[in-house]
Amino acid sequence: MGGNGGPGVSAKWICAALAAGLPAPAVAAAVTETRGFLRPLGPIAELQRTELIWATVLILAAILPVLFGVPWILWRYRRANTAAKYRPQWHFNTKLEILMWAGPALIVAALSLWLAQAVFRIDPYRAISPEMAEGMDFAIDGDTVPVDVIGLDWKWVFVYPEHGVASVGEMVVPVGRPVSLRLTTDTVMQSFMAPGLSGQIYAMAGMVTRQNLIATETGSTLGTNTQYNGPGFARQRAPVRAVTPETFEDWIAAARSGGTPLDEGAYARLARSGDLAQARADLDLAGEGPILFTLAAPDLFDRVVARYMSGQEIAREAQPGSPSYRPEALDLPDAPATMMEHAQ
Repeated sequence: MGGNGGPGVSAKWICAALAAGLPAPAVAAAVTETRGFLRPLGPIAELQRTELIWATVLILAAILPVLFGVPWILWRYRRANTAAKYRPQWHFNTKLEILMWAGPALIVAALSLWLAQAVFRIDPYRAISPEMAEGMDFAIDGDTVPVDVIGLDWKWVFVYPEHGVASVGEMVVPVGRPVSLRLTTDTVMQSFMAPGLSGQIYAMAGMVTRQNLIATETGSTLGTNTQYNGPGFARQRAPVRAVTPETFEDWIAAARSGGTPLDEGAYARLARSGDLAQARADLDLAGEGPILFTLAAPDLFDRVVARYMSGQEIAREAQPGSPSYRPEALDLPDAPATMMEHAQ
């Protein structure tokens, strides 16, 4: 593999991706975007890796005696071994009971203490602050980048409200700057995970969940939906690229200058069920790969959430993901002022 998780491709990765049952486009993504929490791009995924290692070591302390003890007992008390003592009346041993129960109890206590502390340290709702950076030994180099994430069937829409752009098919974040995600869906429940940067977080229609992350080195991971949501589930994958601040600004500039306007009509067509290739066809865009947008509706995320807050049932033809869905029936209400204030 190339340095910093570059796009080096080998037959081993291709075979692994094919064996996992991924379709051809997903295979291409799998072999080029291989950074996960075992090769993290940031401190949150790094701490999750440490948690896994320690949990594995502690649990092995209970499992290894069983793995080695059972074969030893079978060999020691085999029929041919007449030297082994036969005690048919034996039924209790205090030392053995203490050993059997004290070990697991200590393991549970140690895991509880370690993981409880880690949960508070990397709470997904906890904003990444200088205090957090000092405690976890990483540096912050710039202001927080807000990103609104909308889940559709079967694609993610990444909205950068402060920059006036959006994308489908990839998410780009600058190294050294905290990234604050707000997540929702305009269809069924989903779950977003970019394992090289953070853990998974659920997203539900009419609700807003949050995830905070930061990259400390350049590279790519694969943003996926870990909640099954239909036949296109396996294709709901988007590279999450951590780039230098200069590259990030260039990407923003490219979206502003050449992006497709993302207004209510474009969003309505984008909301049809389908993967990235289908989204290009629905928007009459040639080519392939990620789609960049200029954000004609800065409050798009809040208006999507507001659709489910009226207390009224949404008609099937206006519901993305429904077999009866028609783009012209989609209506995005104005976001309540209280929602906008809360978002800020």
